[in-house]
Amino acid sequence: KAIDVIDEAGSRMRIRRMTAPPDLREFDEKIAGVRRDKESAIDSQDFEKAASLRDKEKQLLAAKAKREKEWKAGDMDVVAEVDGELIAEVLATATGIPVFKLTEEESSRLLRMEDELHKRVIGQKDAVKALSKAIRRTRAGLKDPKRPGGSFIFAGPSGVGKTELSKALAEFLFGDEDALISLDMSEFSEKHTVSRLFGSPPGYVGYEEGGQLTEKVRRKPFSVVLFDEIEKAHP
Repeated sequence: KAIDVIDEAGSRMRIRRMTAPPDLREFDEKIAGVRRDKESAIDSQDFEKAASLRDKEKQLLAAKAKREKEWKAGDMDVVAEVDGELIAEVLATATGIPVFKLTEEESSRLLRMEDELHKRVIGQKDAVKALSKAIRRTRAGLKDPKRPGGSFIFAGPSGVGKTELSKALAEFLFGDEDALISLDMSEFSEKHTVSRLFGSPPGYVGYEEGGQLTEKVRRKPFSVVLFDEIEKAHP
């Protein structure tokens, strides 16, 4: 995986080096505009203006050729370097985690996790504190690598902030509250409906479609999964 990331970063660097700088692309726009004006002058039989525009076009073409030569000469002299910023950009594209979240000092973010969550969740200090401690333990490596980063039960009446805290956690960990996969478990109150979570077994109708949970996790593996109203699901 690390080699793939470096390879992708190298490809991006090469493409950027092959892309003309903005000031060089501006020449194309200016030349196109002069040519349009020149054609318009010819159509209106204003040949004096057309001749002036023709000379201007030649000057722009010469200036463009000179700038292009300078760009290519300078590009050959500079050694391209794949730095940490470009690696972070590639990882952000692959994982969906914004670059600033990857490059910012992790310990600094985790230490102020409670403050970040309280920007969205009013009250619930004990819940936020317990959640933050668990996430810090996980990020410190004190967990089974084969298990999820955390499994929590938010209990309480409607309106206390259970779903909002889940959204805040998704935004804190992955930079976007859309990283929250929410499932209404009241739709799985019957025994046979549970198969919709993981998909039908081989040989049954709908096997190739996948399950509601498994497909969402497959498409967005870096996310928080919320089983809303889980008490209403079939045991």
